[in-house]
Amino acid sequence: MGKPRRIQKVFQSNPVIDGAGVRLNRVFGFTETPILDPFLLLDDFRSAIPDHYIRGFPWHPHRGIETITYMLDGSVEHGDSMGNKGIVSSGDVQWMTAGSGIIHQEMPKGDENGKMGGFQLWANLPAADKMMKPRYQDVSSNQIPQVILKNGVTINVICGEVQGTKGPVSDIVIDPEYLDIQVPAHQSFVHPTKTGDTVFAYIIDGQGYFPPLLHPPSPDWKQDPAIQTIGNGTLVLFEKGTELTVSTDEHPMRFLLISGRPLHETIAWRGPIVMNTQEELEQAFLEFQNGNFIK
Repeated sequence: MGKPRRIQKVFQSNPVIDGAGVRLNRVFGFTETPILDPFLLLDDFRSAIPDHYIRGFPWHPHRGIETITYMLDGSVEHGDSMGNKGIVSSGDVQWMTAGSGIIHQEMPKGDENGKMGGFQLWANLPAADKMMKPRYQDVSSNQIPQVILKNGVTINVICGEVQGTKGPVSDIVIDPEYLDIQVPAHQSFVHPTKTGDTVFAYIIDGQGYFPPLLHPPSPDWKQDPAIQTIGNGTLVLFEKGTELTVSTDEHPMRFLLISGRPLHETIAWRGPIVMNTQEELEQAFLEFQNGNFIK
């Protein structure tokens, strides 16, 4: 038997305006950084109203982090200062390592019905790799393997491994896992985790339970204060442990399961640049102003 991960904290995403006027829901950001190390920020930008997203994120710099964009609907056109261009479409992932510095833009586009949706996660880079060479890992939807368990649980493996199936994103410093999981009604899912990793689930559809329900549940399970209903737009951060279990009742649930190795380093953060010291941060912005930000 492994050590089950219990709930450490539950919090809801909150509406914010970012970029050139994009309305989105911020799941976590600056204030939550200490307990979510090595992750810095998670944005949920699902919308069916073009005016909420069409202005996008014009040219801006990044240094010292990785940005991970996962699209469900619509697309994001991107370009950068090194001449790279591309489109991240429905089901695609872009894992961008900004490293020593990238100046880029991201412009969302809706589908034929105006629907656009996805998530962007920021992951920190350790001090030793802050100034590594920038790179992209662009992964199309048909490159992401899907694992279907006997009980109908479906897992898109973006990064990490499930029952011997590895995701296409590799060679990431924090050794992360990024899974898109769908659990049918009246089912449970158990997944091993590395003991010391930071692990969280972000629910994107339906609802479920952490810790798990018994199947069939006891008649008075809804009165048990230890069982919380976790629904769409909610993040669950887990305590340390070697396995994670989730279960559902009559409602199915879809969630992102994300984990990574904590860095335990100091953070100096302003806007799109994250360094380890205030001096490094000031130097980065000075270089951006002087035109020698790109190495």
